Amino acid sequence: MITVELFKLVRRVRTWFSVGLMCALPLVVAIFIAVTHLSPPPGQGSAFLSAVLDNGQLYPAAALALVLPVFLPVAVAVVAGDSIAGEAAAGTLRYLLARPVGRTRLLVAKLISVTTFTLVAVIAITVTSYATGVLILGPSRASAVGTGGLGGSIAPGGNGLPTAGLQAGAAITSLSGAPLTTLELVERVLGAMAFITVSMLGVAAIAIFLSTFTDSALGAALGALAALVASEVLVTLNAASAVQPFLPTRYWLAWIDFFRQPIFWRDIQRGFAIQAVYVVVFLAAAWANFATRDITT
Repeated sequence: MITVELFKLVRRVRTWFSVGLMCALPLVVAIFIAVTHLSPPPGQGSAFLSAVLDNGQLYPAAALALVLPVFLPVAVAVVAGDSIAGEAAAGTLRYLLARPVGRTRLLVAKLISVTTFTLVAVIAITVTSYATGVLILGPSRASAVGTGGLGGSIAPGGNGLPTAGLQAGAAITSLSGAPLTTLELVERVLGAMAFITVSMLGVAAIAIFLSTFTDSALGAALGALAALVASEVLVTLNAASAVQPFLPTRYWLAWIDFFRQPIFWRDIQRGFAIQAVYVVVFLAAAWANFATRDITT
């Protein structure tokens, strides 16, 4: 069953179209930056964009910051929302369960399919943006510009996050100002990829849960996105400070802390923990509803 679901995922044009669009956005941004030689000044714009003119190796981090707030959650919600509701709308769910395929087995197969899509999307964005950064923006200009560039300065970002700079003589500078080796940068990018993937599994769990209640894949996806939008609003609301630590999007940007030296683990650990809770709770609820649901389509 898992093989069948993965094969269906690979065959769908929607899968590669959505991944292609998410990879295209960083490419377009990189082209504009390379042509104009203008990037947001330190303290403005998406995280890391102020540093990529001096070091294209940082572009994977900038690309992840570009797609995380909207594009990646939407893509994951659409795929996860279609998992059960799409089969019901197409009239194939009843026949799938009559083969016979256990409901738990089908739900697990759908979850693995969504997880695979998320991993493929995150890896594709990271790999293509690294190639884009190195080929279009250049691997590192720190040694060429001497004390030019950003000089390793750190300024708070417009979204509350600091932006990276480059020190003279150092290929890569962390958000804390300390230099990073290429190996350390790779390790931190991998950590950010893992964190973002787990964060998106929280989105997938909510969408799969809603997908077990409806025959509308669009309705399940929109329901999950509505929950995320509500979470984003509450995160910025001072009156909701009591519930903010438990909201699904509260620690989405904590992966930025991987690029500090040393790494700030507190929010990263909390982010992993809260997403694990959402995944367990909503998948358990999805299983409980799906296991007892009357399948008529």
